[in-house]
Amino acid sequence: MAPRQRLETADGFELQFGTNVLGHFALTALLLPLLDMAAEISAERPRVVTIASIAHKTGRLDFDDLHATRHYGPMIAYRQSKLANLMFAFELARRLRAARSRVMSVAAHPGVANTNLFRADHFPASRMVQSAPGVAIDTLLNSDQAGALPTLYAATAAEVVDGGYYGPRGLFETRGEAVGPASVASQACNKTDARRLWQACESLTGTAFT
Repeated sequence: MAPRQRLETADGFELQFGTNVLGHFALTALLLPLLDMAAEISAERPRVVTIASIAHKTGRLDFDDLHATRHYGPMIAYRQSKLANLMFAFELARRLRAARSRVMSVAAHPGVANTNLFRADHFPASRMVQSAPGVAIDTLLNSDQAGALPTLYAATAAEVVDGGYYGPRGLFETRGEAVGPASVASQACNKTDARRLWQACESLTGTAFT
């Protein structure tokens, strides 16, 4: 998350877009035939849970510079990757429905969880979090356990709907053990951009959903 300097994956992709978006796109494409097989023999519908973030709300897709080769901003790149995650989850849900697949695609976000992500040396806020009193951290951020609940909810709860997006319900969706539907920024609902992103992911990874 948000390395100060632009870094690349082994394949030459900007680190955050390559890890958060392209890696998960390719993995899901490769696993989907097995999920379809499971759907044929299981009473419960298999689910793909994609992890997004409240940071998606201020994210924008820069199709002319997805890998930030011309201009790199740590949080700009992170927000773009998280917006792309949510758009992928929604587009996958639409495509699975069109294919009459029983596999579900849903998304979740952890709020702002107090994990070692905030203790990484490259993250600008790490020093602030490290120096803050433990009580203040607990007040402002979700615990790591509570941060895991939306993912578990999305993966297992009977109330989850195909194409849904879930997160904590407390303090502007940043914390809390109560989980429910999360708010979605308008740009995440742009179907034209979602299809364009899908095509870019297929081209960059060399994988396709069959």
